[in-house]
Amino acid sequence: METIQIDTTSKEYPVILGAEALTALAPFLKEHLSNVTKIMIITDSNVGDRYLNQVKLQLGEYEVVTHLVPNGEKAKTFDVFYDCLTAALQEKLDRKSLFIALGGGAIGDLCGFVAASFMRGVPFIQLPTTILAHDSAVGGKVAINHPLGKNMIGAFYQPEAVIYDVDFLQSLPAMERRSGFAEVMKHALIDDLHFYQWLLTDIDNLQTITTEQLQECLSKGIKVKESVVSKDEKELGIRAFLNFGHTLGHAIEAEAGYGSITHGEAVVIGMVFALRLSKKLLHLQFEQQEFLEWLHKLGYSTKVPSGLYEEKLIDRMKQDKKTIGQVIQFVLLEEVGKPVLYKIDENVLLEELKQFMKEESR
Repeated sequence: METIQIDTTSKEYPVILGAEALTALAPFLKEHLSNVTKIMIITDSNVGDRYLNQVKLQLGEYEVVTHLVPNGEKAKTFDVFYDCLTAALQEKLDRKSLFIALGGGAIGDLCGFVAASFMRGVPFIQLPTTILAHDSAVGGKVAINHPLGKNMIGAFYQPEAVIYDVDFLQSLPAMERRSGFAEVMKHALIDDLHFYQWLLTDIDNLQTITTEQLQECLSKGIKVKESVVSKDEKELGIRAFLNFGHTLGHAIEAEAGYGSITHGEAVVIGMVFALRLSKKLLHLQFEQQEFLEWLHKLGYSTKVPSGLYEEKLIDRMKQDKKTIGQVIQFVLLEEVGKPVLYKIDENVLLEELKQFMKEESR
């Protein structure tokens, strides 16, 4: 097991990463949260069926209750958020209680926001079960969705720990592997050319990736995120760079309907478009065709889903959190490892998006 320390302005906490990392849960609680009165695990039925009993076995001496929520992005709604708070009150949780997020990025986002809101803030721990959560579980962004935008209602609220057992990842279906691995690519592209080149060379099949390769990818990605959030916890500056590919990606998710396309698969399309813009506007030197061929080999589509329209996607991008005064800002690359925020004229963006959607549909 490896421990990566996350240092932010508001809190320091560990990410415990590796096979059988779950066994670190009870020792961590005894050392750092010895006065816990009750634990509520928030999870969904898919994850709960597989892993809930394992987690409960580790928490044998604690009073544990469980609250099940819908799978995926359907968990991140006002109604589900309200139901979680109602369940916590009915179970008589108090300020010494603990929430545990057992699941992927959606569960972590929801549970963290519940913890941040319940009695004005109680502790929570992330137990990620997806590759995607190596990004979402670290850094303290917690939120729910609104029909007008993804992650628009939320808070910055750091967990007490992230306990990341890679054994949980073995059962992930291909779609979820692709979704999570998109964030690994993002971390490489915004931070480290050598990391990106290693991915291109060593990772050619997400179904046969070894545990060692996967753990190295996750470790590298988490360290990239730590280096950013330690300097800018509340996205007042460089943390926006972590949204590379997300401006168009979030617009696609919202316009298609949350859950119609996975977060990571939408972000991949967004990254392809952002790289295209980077080449045109910032003269980025980048082998775009090599990247596209690698993505297709790994099973990604690089096309905007059919039925979506440029003007509607532009409207969605105007609601992006980086947008100021209706001026859309993209995270672009001057070179791999050197991201910048770039304001783009709406008419230019519309023409580029039309051309991108036309070319990628061939």
